Amino acid sequence: MIRCPLALLAGFAPLLTLPAQIPTDDAARRLASVVSVTVSEYGKAVDSLGHVISADEYGETAEFLAQAREIAARLPGAGGARARATLDTLSAAAAAKRAPAVFDPIAQRVLAALGAAGTLEMPATALDVALGQRSFDAHCVSCHGPRGLGDGPAAKTMTPPPPAIGSRIAMTEASPALLYHVITVGVPGTKMQSWAAELPAHERWATVAYVQSLRATPADVRAGETLFLARCAGCDAAVIATVTSFDWQAQRSDADLLGVVAHGLAGTTMAPATVAAEDAPKIVAYLRSVAPLRTGAPVTAVADAAAAEALRNVRVTLGQALDAAQAGRSAEARDRAFDAYIAFEPLEVPAAAKDPQAVARMETRFAAFKSAIKQNDLVAARAERDAIDAMLPEIAALTHQASNAWAAFLQSFLIILREGFEAILVIGAIATFLIKTGNQQRLRSIWWGAGLGIVASVATAVILQTVLRAVPASRDLLEGITMLVAVAVLFSVSYWLISKVDAARWQKFIRDSVASALEKGGGKALAFAAFLAVYREGAEVALFYQALLGEAHQGLAPILAGIGVGAVALAIIFTLFHRFGVRLPLRPFFAATSALLYAMAFVMAGRGVHELQDANVVSATHLHGWPQVDGLGIFPTVETIGAQTLLLVLAAVALTIALWRSRTTPEPAPAVRSAAAAPAPSSPTG
Repeated sequence: MIRCPLALLAGFAPLLTLPAQIPTDDAARRLASVVSVTVSEYGKAVDSLGHVISADEYGETAEFLAQAREIAARLPGAGGARARATLDTLSAAAAAKRAPAVFDPIAQRVLAALGAAGTLEMPATALDVALGQRSFDAHCVSCHGPRGLGDGPAAKTMTPPPPAIGSRIAMTEASPALLYHVITVGVPGTKMQSWAAELPAHERWATVAYVQSLRATPADVRAGETLFLARCAGCDAAVIATVTSFDWQAQRSDADLLGVVAHGLAGTTMAPATVAAEDAPKIVAYLRSVAPLRTGAPVTAVADAAAAEALRNVRVTLGQALDAAQAGRSAEARDRAFDAYIAFEPLEVPAAAKDPQAVARMETRFAAFKSAIKQNDLVAARAERDAIDAMLPEIAALTHQASNAWAAFLQSFLIILREGFEAILVIGAIATFLIKTGNQQRLRSIWWGAGLGIVASVATAVILQTVLRAVPASRDLLEGITMLVAVAVLFSVSYWLISKVDAARWQKFIRDSVASALEKGGGKALAFAAFLAVYREGAEVALFYQALLGEAHQGLAPILAGIGVGAVALAIIFTLFHRFGVRLPLRPFFAATSALLYAMAFVMAGRGVHELQDANVVSATHLHGWPQVDGLGIFPTVETIGAQTLLLVLAAVALTIALWRSRTTPEPAPAVRSAAAAPAPSSPTG
């Protein structure tokens, strides 16, 4: 919601102009402008109890809505139909004098219905502030005065007088986007006409940039630069690029930037700046001064219209969740918080294919937001919303198409190497175990299990993209269930292995007893473990390659080459693991393999619960200050840490039992015992 102070709205008058003819491609953006200002007007017209506190503002709201419906009538397609239907609901809410907490989310749904077509038309290249000054001098000085203080020659005859758009104090709550909206649509009944026809969008933005520069002196800007660089020396370059970019600043008022200075930017390395109260506006002045030169920055660029729509939907839905929580509608707030994550899903797969850690961090932020909403902690919820908002440009940048054939090859190679590494470790451990215990004939079951895992992965990817595409968080749900099943299987196999360490001093006895156990069904458990090792990653790999193939403008050759080289690298890893594993003495091998499978079960326990939290099946109670270690599956929630703690307890109990048995079980005579006479150990299935 765009915030607007009383002084500003007083100068912007009651009604936005509507030219006789509006091109269809401009109608959505114009409608977004009208709806955004309507939200501010209604907030001043009706209080939280639904009482009209300003008849004039309430009347203006009705006029705005009438204009909005007229514009919406020009919108084609399903998006236009949704916008018109939601506008009817918005008009009904205004007529019934619903509280702003009810009115505002409906308005946000109008904006969401417009999708990418209604997004703000941002400048694509650096802004020429000198051009903005020329435009301001030619069109604005007569009313607003040379410094934008509302003291131009014509201001004496105007009632109300023009707002002091060059005043930092008067405009502290006004964002650059709001100024752009007003320049674009004008203010009827005053000299503030619509400049959309006379001034191209780029010149309108340049005028806004010049107006922003009027609020500070050059000395303030220089002092702000010194303060900012001194306190952000340790900030990540991407963070600095974000907060100094025009795209990021456009929707934020000076008050918002002062909040970032005071409290830092959640989810980034930008910490709060400890500065005197009079120095904070100087930092804001510096940030405003560099932004016009940093438009269309890669960090804020969006791959295509679909990604732009996803970004907008995420932001709108997060706002709806906060509005509902503030109004005391807890159930609706929780639903909207989950919807915000669902809106993020179109960006998740293509981004995770390139940087899964970035996506994992974003998922953790969504979990923390849902947790804060559930606990009605609005301060924490707003902080998490801001953190998500700050991270969205990075995620959007990851959805960009590969710039060249080398980039496509590298992405393809990293996908198969990264996702296949854990599967190779599990399969390598099982295969080496069978060879060391003289059960090479059982290897065929392992290869069958792995092969079926590949087939099932491809089939699952197809189902996820077709039958289950409309099911919210279906991929997260499937991954979570698969990982927890894998935890149970790996834990049982690991315990079975560690329980044999006590007999490892007699290799023949181990080989015979393991063979007996495999005959009783243990082979099926090992094959199932191989199946899960492949299937757990396979479906995701298939989805990643599907996304990569969708942007394969360099042809299939780089992607296929990446798959081939990655497969060779995995084969080398498998060979090294197998060769060195076979050379290990039996007892250390059993212990090392068991520890490896325990560790993988530990990681999967955290990741599995985390995926179920994303699917909204398991609640997420955020642990503030707890570290997130993606590689170990450690996430800052009570539920994920609890699952891993339980697994550690079970591992400790299992190890204690195994060691106790090794001390109390009589040692078998190693010399003459036969396979038939040897007592068979328990199998992985029990």
